[in-house]
Amino acid sequence: MTHFEPPDPMIAPRYTGVRTFARLPHVELPRDDVDAAVIGVPFDTATSFRSGARFGPEAIRAGSTLLRPYHPVLDVDVFGALSVVDGGDLAVTPGNAMRTTEQIDAALRPLLSAGIVPLILGGDHSIVLGELRAQHAAHGPVGLVLLDAHADTWDQYYGERYFHGTPFRRAVEEGLIDPARSLLAGMRGPLYGPEDMEVPRELGFEVISGPELIRLTPEQYAQRVKVKVAEGPTYLSFDIDVLDPAAAPGTGTPEVAGLEPREALAFLRALAGVEFTGFDVVEVAPAYDSPGQITALNAAAVAYDLLALLAIARRG
Repeated sequence: MTHFEPPDPMIAPRYTGVRTFARLPHVELPRDDVDAAVIGVPFDTATSFRSGARFGPEAIRAGSTLLRPYHPVLDVDVFGALSVVDGGDLAVTPGNAMRTTEQIDAALRPLLSAGIVPLILGGDHSIVLGELRAQHAAHGPVGLVLLDAHADTWDQYYGERYFHGTPFRRAVEEGLIDPARSLLAGMRGPLYGPEDMEVPRELGFEVISGPELIRLTPEQYAQRVKVKVAEGPTYLSFDIDVLDPAAAPGTGTPEVAGLEPREALAFLRALAGVEFTGFDVVEVAPAYDSPGQITALNAAAVAYDLLALLAIARRG
């Protein structure tokens, strides 16, 4: 059976070759010798402020070339423990979030049926609805672990029910996720009214605000997550705007006073032992990034740590 991992950087320098995530092989999916696949979803026409996340997958892949196999903090050889590929980008329909949701769902179902764990690179956050439809088809209702500056549980915006501020409300309505097994964290910034804070709780979610999250240790956060999700199938969604704009300026709806990258990575690493059924990293809009592409670099680091969580879970 083939084991997929990046090429030897001592033979091929990391800045050479076709831009795939962490220089992983690009193969056609599904197939039975792949544990995880990095998949791009370049869709951003469900944004409410700044568009540009359609170029997020490309930027994250470029930012991932510095990644190496061994994760010293979690003590795991990520690409040794997992057979991982870059599955390329899914087909999307610009300007049509409902159609794109259907395309994402249809494309991911065969991968999940083959036992492949998807790591999705967005794209705006509307794409998660298609991901969760596919997850539900494979696993039933899943728990949700969300790190995001926004809860994304509005009913509509500009009269639109399918856009990047509504996916988790739609997911609850469709029975795709179990709010009782879900924890949303990192929400901050000005709102239209106090009711915006209550909507996700009324839907059944546990919510940790951004100011509260910063006061928690990684161990305290992980304990709350693990108690909440228990043993059932669980999906992790990471919106890059949970980071402070100083560390992630390249995003569509930035909010000040967010997490530092070291804090976000510490929260993720504390989740070691949870076996997630899928992941995404969304809302990277490289047109607004710094000259050093720090948003893309941080997004690539987050994606790598998500793969490390999977490697730990599979090793355990």
